[in-house]
Amino acid sequence: MQHILIVEDDFDIAEQVMLFFKASGFKTSHIADGADVVSWVEKNSPDAILMDIMLPNQDGVECMKKIRAFSMVPIIMMTAKVAESDRLKGLEFGADDYVCKPFSAAELVMRVKAILRRCAPAVETEKLVNVDEQQLTVTLKGRILALTKVEFDVFALLYNAPSRVFSRQQILDYIQPDNFDISDRVIDSHIKNIRKKIKLLDCSPKLVGSVYGAGYRYDEQQINDTN
Repeated sequence: MQHILIVEDDFDIAEQVMLFFKASGFKTSHIADGADVVSWVEKNSPDAILMDIMLPNQDGVECMKKIRAFSMVPIIMMTAKVAESDRLKGLEFGADDYVCKPFSAAELVMRVKAILRRCAPAVETEKLVNVDEQQLTVTLKGRILALTKVEFDVFALLYNAPSRVFSRQQILDYIQPDNFDISDRVIDSHIKNIRKKIKLLDCSPKLVGSVYGAGYRYDEQQINDTN
């Protein structure tokens, strides 16, 4: 449950806003005195802050400046002031949004949801294919592809230039530059072996694709295509 801090010295407004956020599934806390805000935020790390500018003992902009010294928590400033200079001042010191009173509590909830979506950390996803040139290993969907050294070199060449088509001769020159008496058709055998091993891991051999009359290329979009 995401936690919203409402900093507002008008208890009627604070109560209305808290009711709307609770109805939308948020946990809420309320502070009415600006002097208490910074230390509370340091201890409790809310997911977002709704903060009035005009507060007793320490105004909202000053609170925000101090919070920004240690946190990038989303902050929406609430104020009865409507002058553009006041809005710009709030944004300059780190506000994520700015609403003028009177405002719709329902709209405020929607604004906070939108800001939380934008500020949410990106979800890291496991790479489908990973090539480790230090360890000479290839993993597909987290499983090791058992390649020989030559097969690894072929796969790595294609992998490092996605969608580029390499001719048999170009691949051969890369993996065995000093062997002039070897037919470039040996590359077909290496590709065939690589594809067999890819298929054993329930991945599509089309990961290493053929381009008729031209050569081979790497195409990660094909990894799940089993047709």
